[in-house]
Amino acid sequence: MHERQQGQVPRRQHMLISALVCAAGIAGCSTLEPRRPQLNADTAVNNVQLASRLQVATASDNLRRGERTRLLGQVQSEGRADLVKRHLAAMTSQERVRLLADNDVHLLVDGPQTFAAMFKSLEAARRSIWLESYIIEDEDIALKLRKLLIRKRAEGVAVHVIYDAVGSIGTSRDFFQSLRDAGVHTCAFNPINPLTRPGYWSINHRDHRKILAVDEQQAFTGGINISKVYSSGSSIFKKKKPSEEAGKDNGWRDTQVQIDGPAAAEMARIVRQTWDVQGCKPAIDPAIVTGSDPKGAQKRGDKVLQVIPSGPDEKGMDTYVSLLTALDAAQQSIHITMAYFAPGEDMVQALCDAAQRGVEVQMILPSISDFSPVLYAGRAYYDRLLAAGVKLYELDSAVLHAKTAVVDGVWSTVGSSNMDWRSFVSNNEINVVVLGRDFGQSMEALFQRDLGSSTPINPATWGQRPMMEKLKEKGARLFERLM
Repeated sequence: MHERQQGQVPRRQHMLISALVCAAGIAGCSTLEPRRPQLNADTAVNNVQLASRLQVATASDNLRRGERTRLLGQVQSEGRADLVKRHLAAMTSQERVRLLADNDVHLLVDGPQTFAAMFKSLEAARRSIWLESYIIEDEDIALKLRKLLIRKRAEGVAVHVIYDAVGSIGTSRDFFQSLRDAGVHTCAFNPINPLTRPGYWSINHRDHRKILAVDEQQAFTGGINISKVYSSGSSIFKKKKPSEEAGKDNGWRDTQVQIDGPAAAEMARIVRQTWDVQGCKPAIDPAIVTGSDPKGAQKRGDKVLQVIPSGPDEKGMDTYVSLLTALDAAQQSIHITMAYFAPGEDMVQALCDAAQRGVEVQMILPSISDFSPVLYAGRAYYDRLLAAGVKLYELDSAVLHAKTAVVDGVWSTVGSSNMDWRSFVSNNEINVVVLGRDFGQSMEALFQRDLGSSTPINPATWGQRPMMEKLKEKGARLFERLM
């Protein structure tokens, strides 16, 4: 079938549509939750006390307190036990936290590695495929994906696809209709036209998640959309560096995680919840859901993690509170790699406070971007961060799209959420937090790899940048809440 290749909407306009609506007052612009008082999350708390504040699901059952206590000991045995306890104490200080055990977690770097793993998983699908993505294009990798989804549906696999109506605005209707015609259930999140699905319209509320869950046993999440910009991988791992424009077209640096185990069933449940809340049709067949509880998944590893869905309609701890809590609990190091950085006053102050109490705070931020207003809004904070002792770096050549952080080498997060207002208050997002030193070391190694392809921001010379750059930063800062 011929696909429409003309009239594609630039990626930066996806944000502008919602931002302009918000500015016009058509949709309300929410506020961030106030920063909680910094805890005395001391390591004197013991595992028995921590276990009482946790709920832990494994491949077989919900653990009892004694079993949870032993599990915490196993996580701490990987190293830096006191720091693990400190972060658990911080996480559980305000509410009971639900963790998922018995998982295997692997980092996937850039598009080629991620798509190879995702397609391998899809090929093996026997029962269900749940895909939720902000952007699904109608060319390159998406055409291969469509072909595979149609074939799996023909084999009897139940396939559900949710795409964001703004994020995928440049994709032809024929693309999604061809999936529907083949029996693949497809649904647009909050359609742009309010008459498309009456009762489900909120132009400022977007679905920025990237989730693929297969057979309730394996799942993927992170920052990678179904887009051709990821086809070649980022230039920082190639011998030849591209020009800035070439980097924008082909050199995207991003991170995804592959999760095997009970957390995969949890992520499938989150996709189904979005399907139901959005009133997508047809209604989900109960037979598909049978046996989909995380406790029904197979044990695949020893990693303990938290799955955090956030959005305007979600309750409980969200990605903003989760990250802010980890920053305030940090004792040794904070290493952040972030695509879009315009996080608001409390998050910036938390970074400054951490640096001033002796924590090594290092941030890798973009040097080029597909949406320059956010780039300049983030740079407006550089003087303040540098003065507090935060070490800033900008990734060279490639477009940075990863959203990751590792704190004290034991608290790690990968997901779809940026450090900006849209992610924190307006979008549906999904992040996973992995506890323990083993995965933390993998995250640290990847951070150091990116650091080697980044340029440090020198406090002495940063103030000498051109006046026009400073004016752009001040202007972008004024509209930070819309980005």
